[in-house]
Amino acid sequence: MFQSLSDRLSQSLRNVSGKARLTEENIQDTLREVRMALLEADVALPVVKDFVESVKQRALGQEVMKSLSPGQAFLKIVQSELEAVMGSANEGLNLATQPPAIIMMAGLQGAGKTTTVAKLAKLLKERDKKKVTVVSADVYRPAAITQLETLAAEVGVEFFPSNPEQKPVDIARAAVEHARIQFSDVLIVDTAGRLAIDQAMMDEIAQLHAAINPVETLFVVDAMTGQDAANTAKAFGETRPLPGVILTKVDADTRGGAALSVRSVTGKPIKFLGVGERTAALDPFYPDRLASRILGMGDMLSLIEEAEQKVDKQKAERLARKVKKGQRFDLEDFRDQLQQMNNMGGITNMLDKMPGMGNVAQMAQQNLDVKMFARMEAMINSMTPDERRRPELIQGSRKRRITQGSGTQVQDLNRLLKQHKQMQKMMKKMKGGGMQKMMRGLGGLGGAGGPGGMGGPGGLPFR
Repeated sequence: MFQSLSDRLSQSLRNVSGKARLTEENIQDTLREVRMALLEADVALPVVKDFVESVKQRALGQEVMKSLSPGQAFLKIVQSELEAVMGSANEGLNLATQPPAIIMMAGLQGAGKTTTVAKLAKLLKERDKKKVTVVSADVYRPAAITQLETLAAEVGVEFFPSNPEQKPVDIARAAVEHARIQFSDVLIVDTAGRLAIDQAMMDEIAQLHAAINPVETLFVVDAMTGQDAANTAKAFGETRPLPGVILTKVDADTRGGAALSVRSVTGKPIKFLGVGERTAALDPFYPDRLASRILGMGDMLSLIEEAEQKVDKQKAERLARKVKKGQRFDLEDFRDQLQQMNNMGGITNMLDKMPGMGNVAQMAQQNLDVKMFARMEAMINSMTPDERRRPELIQGSRKRRITQGSGTQVQDLNRLLKQHKQMQKMMKKMKGGGMQKMMRGLGGLGGAGGPGGMGGPGGLPFR
């Protein structure tokens, strides 16, 4: 996420971080590079001017003069200004109202509204333990209603049916009444998108707003459109009350201009980031954490929160007990670890949030065969329970059966068995909680690109 911006800023700040003193001259050079990095990231020009001027004023003031490490102080100033540009803190949804709390989603065509409705419903259901109902008032796109129904079934929330012959206002009113009868905590209404913010769109939104009086109207914008994302959000906000913005496709946006511009241009907070296609890929927006990631400092808080929410604690505890007792680490345990990693967004997502690992994450994304983990899981699933517990049984005809059943090659299976054997050795060294032994074991595993030659869990090789 935002690789080019992160690379440019990190390089610019590296030039000044080692200075014993900060002078107007070396600050000027660094700020010139920062300005270019922000403009290339498609950040709005007024935002760039204000940002650079603010950093300059603070850097030449007493804040740095009193600091023991001027270079570090300058980095801290840039970080705090990034946070100020994006918003001072996370602003959650305002659901403090008589149930059902109604959330209305608006946005242009193709921004990802319908998918975001499902993502938000899943988040509210799992994180906040809310009973959620969703409804589609998009009567112009025949597939929209069916799409939302499918997604609602996938995330396990109630779907209120509608059809293209109905009027959007009638659909919304009926959905509100249904949600009230069913004692739903939250109702999320998906609306029709347009190619641009035109009068027809605004009239429909105004009618829906008057009919159901939502507590939140969230405008969904595509981060990949850069400056246009901020401008369309501003145009919408000038016409209708706009409590907040959701940025989608952030994972595919290497520039980051929209994230840095939206708050300043619209005056409205970004509340969520869409960071992938999976229904779980919706993160609350924390300006401080994103600023840290942009500057290559990682985001350990988000990583810890993800681990708490998405890791199966029972499986983790069972594995910990096995390791402590020195019991055999079998292929079922290996599969569990692959699944846990997948739940947390994969190896690149985890590396991206670790301090100083941004470059490793990028290299992993470029060189790692992302389908490799799916193939490994498929191979383990094609084994019998006895084979998973005793991998040494897997020879000759058994190998052919497993590879045919999983659609893989014998070489893939041999590689998996080798990696499992390496993991097994490492787990033996961890018997009794020996952390130092584990670290020494990591250094001997195959792969490349990480500390001690670690190429992912169990030394999985980069390709």
